[in-house]
Amino acid sequence: MAFLKTHLQALEDRAAANPSLPIFKLPVYDSEGSLRAWMPVSYRQFKSDVEHFAAHLAKTLMADGIPPRSVVGLWSNGMSYVDVLYIYGIARAGYIPQLFSLRMPNPDVIYELLEKADGKAIIYEPELSDMLSNCPRPSYSAIDLRDVDISDALVPPMPHPTSTDDISMIFHTSGSTSGRPKLLPCTFKWLNAMVDKSARTSRPLRKDGQDVTVAMGSMCHIGQTFMFLASFQNGACTIQPKAVTFSTDELAHMITHGGLNRLNEFPAFFAVHVRAARQNPKVLELLRSLDEILYSGQPMPREDEEWAYAQGLPLRNLFGSTECGAMLLSIRGGGVASPALRPIEGTSYGFFPVEESFDQDDADESEYSNANERLLELVILADSPDCPHPSMRSADGHYHTGDLFVEVAPGAYISRGRGDDWIKSENALRCDTRAIEDNTRQTCGDLIAECIVVGNGRPSPALFVEAAEGLAMDDARLRREIIRRTRHFHSRRYLHERITSPKMVVIVSRGSLPRTATKGNVRRQAVEEKYKAELDAMFASA
Repeated sequence: MAFLKTHLQALEDRAAANPSLPIFKLPVYDSEGSLRAWMPVSYRQFKSDVEHFAAHLAKTLMADGIPPRSVVGLWSNGMSYVDVLYIYGIARAGYIPQLFSLRMPNPDVIYELLEKADGKAIIYEPELSDMLSNCPRPSYSAIDLRDVDISDALVPPMPHPTSTDDISMIFHTSGSTSGRPKLLPCTFKWLNAMVDKSARTSRPLRKDGQDVTVAMGSMCHIGQTFMFLASFQNGACTIQPKAVTFSTDELAHMITHGGLNRLNEFPAFFAVHVRAARQNPKVLELLRSLDEILYSGQPMPREDEEWAYAQGLPLRNLFGSTECGAMLLSIRGGGVASPALRPIEGTSYGFFPVEESFDQDDADESEYSNANERLLELVILADSPDCPHPSMRSADGHYHTGDLFVEVAPGAYISRGRGDDWIKSENALRCDTRAIEDNTRQTCGDLIAECIVVGNGRPSPALFVEAAEGLAMDDARLRREIIRRTRHFHSRRYLHERITSPKMVVIVSRGSLPRTATKGNVRRQAVEEKYKAELDAMFASA
């Protein structure tokens, strides 16, 4: 078996090469909660802390009869330093971490997913303790273990895969299917590909010092897991903000006091800084001082993107997914909005013409619809090292992403959205709109004539409804009744997939939703555009 490099071995190697460099900068707040400084944590210290956690976890789990190579769930925010120590510590102890985000707050769904993965235990955020009173597996509070005495515990030997197909960790799809997310088992072959791809993604930019980047999300999701790998393999430092929705003032503090030179952010959050830079020349100069502004997960709003390029900002677009990590990258800078994307070196992808059965009504959805463009689906071929677990693949053995592109030059592609009913929230997590619509029709069939779910790039979806003919119910009551009838369905979904407030239900007059000319289907993107002002107001007040 060829040597397979893991995230743990990558950390071991980098800590040996740069022991005293900071791998993290953690925020320090005063008694009033104001940010005061950034505290460095060295590569040596982080490695030592991971081993400390691993020793304690191995001792505790073994004492409770849970052998190495068992699946251990972690229900965590995934943002703090201690969260990262648990994620790496579970793996370093020789176990398989199954990562649950706090964006899935329903313990019943967590238990179902843990059972489906044959999980033997779960570690959880301390504030969740009241929710786990009936947990079917041994459960442990994720307290800070750094001061716990481990003098009677041994650091386990470094885990090494015995097979390319052994499972290294388990993520979950970022959207729900049939009432819950799907398991995403990650083999050591796949992990080796992530280690390799991530190292290529963020090669050093500073010639006279260490690159400093910022966490873009929870380590319970693949996005930040991948970017952290990319950062530390290249000897860089990651600033750990309190939240990914950090303000422009906090960004300025990161740049001027934390040494930030590489900003990684989802477009919806970066838009806050664009608005500030349009009004404040000092903010614009700070953004110009960065070596890279990498955005991912969603297309940047055209107006923001064109303005940013016109100002000379060093933008770079990364296209990725939960199943495959980063897949495509644009050239840094480039000066032109909607830059072309190219596959990352070392991958094996196909861009195949969409099937003839592809619904032209769906093609009409695209604002880029052009009879001369040939839509291509991105397919991760079976021989690509980053092709996900066989359980995620189609019958042909390949992984069909559902993401559509047009080829604008040999080997260069521009995204044209998706060929299905999934949208992405502001933090790039997926939402199955068709499932929400089907449930609404099933539970509220006597109340509605038509409905559609929109909310691409928004914090959560919104439901637009045409009421049933002759319905004797005012709009306010209808909104409340729809929420009441669909409450159980939404309780099992991620937070970003839920419609739980009457404010997120919009009643419109019969026949007013935009429809296609051929089949009369409601056009999702056209609804987004027609009611943009209403959606802006809805989420501004949410």
